[in-house]
Amino acid sequence: QFDIYRKVPKDLTQPTYTGAFISILCCVFILFLFLSELTGFIATEIVNELYVDDPDKDSGGKIEVSLNISLPNLHCDLVGLDIQDEMGRHEVGHIDNSMKIPLNQGDGCRFEGEFTINKVPGNFHVSTHSATAQPQSPDMTHNIHKLAFGEKLQVQKVQGAFNALGGADRLSSNPLASHDYILKIVPTVYEDLSGKQRFSYQYTVANKEYVAYSHTGRIIPAIWFRYDLSPITVKYTERRQPFYRFITTICAIVGGTFTVAGIIDSCIFTASEAWKKIQIGKMS
Repeated sequence: QFDIYRKVPKDLTQPTYTGAFISILCCVFILFLFLSELTGFIATEIVNELYVDDPDKDSGGKIEVSLNISLPNLHCDLVGLDIQDEMGRHEVGHIDNSMKIPLNQGDGCRFEGEFTINKVPGNFHVSTHSATAQPQSPDMTHNIHKLAFGEKLQVQKVQGAFNALGGADRLSSNPLASHDYILKIVPTVYEDLSGKQRFSYQYTVANKEYVAYSHTGRIIPAIWFRYDLSPITVKYTERRQPFYRFITTICAIVGGTFTVAGIIDSCIFTASEAWKKIQIGKMS
């Protein structure tokens, strides 16, 4: 007496061609929706959020920087990297973890370096300031291959400005001009399904080109990267649909489809029987 799913004897049911057609469509529709939900359950989605905080407190207040730049008309003996910031750091001719590759039969230079900066406003610049003898007219035309901060994120679904200056071409600019790149660095966190976090940095950039003069004459040009950090952190989190939600959705699909199909089949069958009675009445 507690069985709410009472069974109807088979000989009391009436199969129809319309019911068979609707049943096949119903099964195909359920299969399609099931596969769609299964694909969504297996796949991961990336949710982003913004908050105010320093995400990488274990970094010691440092940010790793990777720079790769070519100066096709400046000799490697003249190229140097200088770093300074508001904490009093002033380093001329940084050479740790860096290398210079001659270009154009020694007339040009490609500078590749990795270094750290403090999490305070400052700048680093490629110049001839560390050279033993300053050239009269250094040519600062250049091509930036890479400028990135923090860890490298290789995630296809995250399309951020992690290397916004990559591919910047200034080979046709004024050879005697200085170049100012104003960078706004945005801390970025990526958290995968296991909870592991990776820390990187995106940045926006604005630039200007100018020839500077002082009361003693023209100032030696340089390529400046002036940076400041944003207080806003961007966080990307990998998420997967909970299993209970997947089961609930599948139950809703199966139950809803069968219910709607049953209503449609009942309406068609009732209309068909009524039409038959009308036809029989006309004949009699």
